[in-house]
Amino acid sequence: MAGKNNKHLSTHHTHVEQGKNGDQGVKERQSNSPSQSEFLTPTFNLKAVVTETGLKPDTLRAWERRYGLPQPDRTAGGHRLYSQRDIDLIKWLIARQEEGMSISHAVSLWKQIEESGEDPLQNRGKGMGEVSPSVASVRSGDNLAMLRQAWIDACKEFDERKADNILAEAFSLFPTETVCFELLQRGLAEVGMGWYEGRITVQQEHFASALAIRRLETMVASTPPPSRNGRILAACPPEERHTFALLLLTLLLRRNGWDVVYLGANVPAARLESTLSAADPHLVILSAQTLYTASTMLPMAMLLQRERVVSTYGGAVFSHIPALRQYMPGYFLGNRLEQVPTVVEQLLTSPPPMPMYDQPSRSYRLALQHFQERQAAIDARVWESLSHTNQGMYLKNANSDLGQNIVAALTFGDMNLLSSNLDWVEGLLVNYHYRLPAQMLREYIKAYHDAAKEAMDERGDVITQWLQKVVES
Repeated sequence: MAGKNNKHLSTHHTHVEQGKNGDQGVKERQSNSPSQSEFLTPTFNLKAVVTETGLKPDTLRAWERRYGLPQPDRTAGGHRLYSQRDIDLIKWLIARQEEGMSISHAVSLWKQIEESGEDPLQNRGKGMGEVSPSVASVRSGDNLAMLRQAWIDACKEFDERKADNILAEAFSLFPTETVCFELLQRGLAEVGMGWYEGRITVQQEHFASALAIRRLETMVASTPPPSRNGRILAACPPEERHTFALLLLTLLLRRNGWDVVYLGANVPAARLESTLSAADPHLVILSAQTLYTASTMLPMAMLLQRERVVSTYGGAVFSHIPALRQYMPGYFLGNRLEQVPTVVEQLLTSPPPMPMYDQPSRSYRLALQHFQERQAAIDARVWESLSHTNQGMYLKNANSDLGQNIVAALTFGDMNLLSSNLDWVEGLLVNYHYRLPAQMLREYIKAYHDAAKEAMDERGDVITQWLQKVVES
């Protein structure tokens, strides 16, 4: 990939000597540490620069024409001559592109750093990942936290340009993975908590998520071709629309050389078998964030096991409810996203025996079928019981969300996956971007319990008993 073939420049320079008649003669010399004058002296011809940077001549000329960077000197015969600084500048721009930044933004960032009195290439002898002591101070956790907070504030103000500039600055100072985890991932977590606590609106939360997803998509698209054998399929199950974690994992795996086919959100299970046939993956990664979407993942994981495809899974819900893992076929990828590439490599090279998993009992299968048959009647009874509250919209959403989670618990065969306290139910409804008025919450659960008790026979006892515990909590 462009910018990777730079091993010669640190110890071995190709120089262009200028003859008396203006002709160019090329010679080579050894140099471990060029002086400042050598660093700024225009002595490299276009061919040498192309060889060292991997950039095409047409692209190099286009950058010069459109953005004024680099600015090479010319020989008497009109040929371009570049300094070592020009070459390092080109590499700096290429590195920013590899991090997902457009060339126009990369050039703007270069100029901004220069205008601030800093040199983007300070401590150049240590490589692209190093910066000068004055800039390196920004590497502290406090300053990264300041960048993260500035990005959150920009998102709250719906200021896309400002948010992008903050990300560009962060990527210019920190490793890609550090920015992804410490700024984007933690930033979105803080935005989500702010929304949960009522300090951030749904619109602000969606705006921040969209910006983060868009940046990751750009970075994924700019990753180099795969260098390892083995194809990986990455997908979210039906009705799962939270893609940030899976997209970030796709980026990490691609940067580690893996061939990753990213299918994205809400992938239907019905055509998975034909997808497996066409893509022929060696490993599949499934990602779910809620209990309900974990239940829609279950048929996909079971199919993968039948097809003898290495199946893995992850997502927030498997960290929040560890007991859920015993019901899911496949390998759990762990709680730390940054460690997943290592786990994937181990599974692709020497996978251990497939973990065993528990399946629902006959009583739970009957309860699930019975609940699904009677769910509409339960919803109608709840609606009738609480019609006096004039909370029609809230009731409709609450019935849908609570019902989905009951279905999920029954699908896995364990109602204990649902916490039996009122605070949990309130949190559940809030996490579905819906907040039931506090004074109605207990009244609502009592009405739902009574409706379920009336609409179902003994096959629904596991449901009504759980609802009773919630009412009494």
